[in-house]
Amino acid sequence: MEREAYLRAIIENEPECIKILDTEGRLTQMNPAGLTMIEADSFTQVAGRPMLEWIAPEYRTAFAEMHQRVLAGETLRMKFEVIGLKGGRCWQETHAAPMQDRDQVVLLAVSRDISAQVRAEAQLHLAASVFTHAREGITITDADGVIIDVNDTFCRITGYHRDEVLGRNPRMLASGRQSQAFYVGMWRALLDKGHWYGEVWNRRKDGEVYAELITISAVRDALGQTRNYVALFSDITEIKDHQRQLEHIAHYDALTKLPNRVLLADRMHQAMVQTRRHDGQRLAVAYLDLDGFKAVNDRHGHDAGDQLLMAVAGHMREALREGDTLARLGGDEFVVMLLDLADVAASVSVLTRLLAAAAEPVRIGELVLQVSASVGVTFFPQPEDIDADQLLRQADQAMYQAKLAGKNRYHIFDAEQDRSVRGHHESLERIERALAEGEFVLYYQPKVNMRTGAVIGAEALIRWQHPEDGLLSPALFLPMIEEHRLAVDIGEWVIDTALGQMASWQAIGLAIPVSVNVGARQLQHPDFVPRLRALLAAHPEVSPSDLELEVLETSALEDLNRVSKVIEACRDIGVNFALDDFGTGYSSLTYLKRLPVAQLKIDQSFVRDMLDDPDDLAILDGVIGLAGAFRRQVIAEGVETVAHGAILLQLGCELAQGFGIARPMPASELPGWARAWRTDPTWGRLSAIDSHDLPLLFASAEHRAWVQAIAAYLHGDSLSLPPLDPRLCRFGQWLDGDGLVHHAGQPAFEQLQLLHHQLHAVSAELCQLKATGHGTEALARLPELQQLRDALLTQLQRLLP
Repeated sequence: MEREAYLRAIIENEPECIKILDTEGRLTQMNPAGLTMIEADSFTQVAGRPMLEWIAPEYRTAFAEMHQRVLAGETLRMKFEVIGLKGGRCWQETHAAPMQDRDQVVLLAVSRDISAQVRAEAQLHLAASVFTHAREGITITDADGVIIDVNDTFCRITGYHRDEVLGRNPRMLASGRQSQAFYVGMWRALLDKGHWYGEVWNRRKDGEVYAELITISAVRDALGQTRNYVALFSDITEIKDHQRQLEHIAHYDALTKLPNRVLLADRMHQAMVQTRRHDGQRLAVAYLDLDGFKAVNDRHGHDAGDQLLMAVAGHMREALREGDTLARLGGDEFVVMLLDLADVAASVSVLTRLLAAAAEPVRIGELVLQVSASVGVTFFPQPEDIDADQLLRQADQAMYQAKLAGKNRYHIFDAEQDRSVRGHHESLERIERALAEGEFVLYYQPKVNMRTGAVIGAEALIRWQHPEDGLLSPALFLPMIEEHRLAVDIGEWVIDTALGQMASWQAIGLAIPVSVNVGARQLQHPDFVPRLRALLAAHPEVSPSDLELEVLETSALEDLNRVSKVIEACRDIGVNFALDDFGTGYSSLTYLKRLPVAQLKIDQSFVRDMLDDPDDLAILDGVIGLAGAFRRQVIAEGVETVAHGAILLQLGCELAQGFGIARPMPASELPGWARAWRTDPTWGRLSAIDSHDLPLLFASAEHRAWVQAIAAYLHGDSLSLPPLDPRLCRFGQWLDGDGLVHHAGQPAFEQLQLLHHQLHAVSAELCQLKATGHGTEALARLPELQQLRDALLTQLQRLLP
């Protein structure tokens, strides 16, 4: 019993499976190791069941045969796969022998789990199959790089037999195309990272160089020590050749073999970078178009045209310097890039040779063909930052200028002019957006009768309420649109907005006519009158007679007949016209007679300077006289002071506008201003003077002009000294002439004579101070001179009735 217990203990603890099968193949005994292999929790779970239940189906027949042979007395070995109760699979190697159990023979089997061994063998088999059949070449070396095995693909790619390379180093394949540094980097990666991947150029046994894409990996043992290197590589020579062909197609013109647009862009970028690095050097880009090439194509066919292009391209290439680039963009368009120029002049000789080369006659069979070239040139760097595409566009623009100038020549791009054009275009786009987004507003400047104080109307003046720059004057944007369709769009917006505002004012009891400026482009638009009718119809509450259109004198004279007809048509629907800035154009009595305007508007430049410029005063008097002669109403702009208004009233002009009356204001402020407005008391007392008293006004202007000239001399603004002799100045001549004849004996005239002599005496003293180096003292006494001037002007006014 003790021995039996001992044997049972051995069996129970045996790591291999021990089992007994009866004559029917049923399981009668199995130790714990065996139960584990078939995933049984206890022997009672499997006792008496056929062992075939756990044998994989493909091995059951062989197992049953083995069972019978063992029962017949043989001892056998067998490998088979077992499927456990829970679906797990494992490989077993079984040693089976017959055993007598009482009156029958049973099968005693000892099985061990060989799953790991089977998997390893499968992997080895797979590896061997891959090694043998792989389409990639495989090289295995030891840790020192000595070849210990290669596969058949290696031999096919390199041309070497296996026994020719075993024991040698892979460097035997080196082509010499890679530098020593290349291999140093490769080995550094292998040592640091354990792998390397890249392209290598090697040499076959027959000497042919080929390209391979290779991966090299280090094989390390359990201790991390490198034991072998394995390299897998593919022959990519055909791929590289095809890639090279594709790159050539992608970068070169198929016909002329010149660089194409893609390669040109790359070279331009590199050239621009290089030029930036070298101060003083310039890069020239020339855009070239053949003159007359289309005629050759049309007359002689595309084959002749192609041959001509190839010949001309060859001639031009020979005309360039080494390092310059000639590229074909397509058709008969080429680009030349000239490097390392000292200045613009350095390009002239090359451009001249280029033109001569393009114009060389070309013989094609019996034909002799000849074209020329128009060339546009631009240079880099430029004051503004610019890219390669912009350079090409500049050269293209210059080329068209060369075409327009007569062809067979070159034209250099004007960057300053282009900036102006681009800025103008960008400004037009911004103005158009401002109109669409409602950024324009109207301000209104009142027009009054200075003598009666009546508010007779207002002029609508456009402003731009810019979101970043604030309120902008029309002088900053209207000149840009004079010749653009926007002039019409904005002009109509102004009329429509002004009519709407008039309606709003009428609704609160303020009836005030409004004048609107109309530009030449809008006025001469074929649909001007119909569109004006439509705008008026959109505001039926506003009378057409309350709208006045102001047209510049210069605009009206551009097409007198047409403008006259437009004004007549507008007058028929009740809208009157005023001739704005009158006196600044080329007026003649004929023009004034033929233009059916209701009002003349005197330009503010004459009004502003009339106080001390006798010539402007004379023009003003003449314009007012013309208006009266032609029965036109007259209004003056630029009334900035009470003195301006006073002289205008004395000349017979009662209507005016200007800062001395009111500055332009938002529409919301005009009603309040109109209620509060009162004319200056001085203006209310003045009326037009008789013609024989006009010399007094001119005398005032002469006097102011003389004092102003003295002040300019003392300030150093003028080197010209006006006459200091009281009898030689123009005012003195009036005193001794017409003044004495018409006003002698009047107290005011006697005061004039006294003040005039005092003023000249003080002026002489001040000029002497300046001449002797006491200019500061002279300037300090200038108010004394101005007081005498004002006193004299007061006495002059007293001579007027």
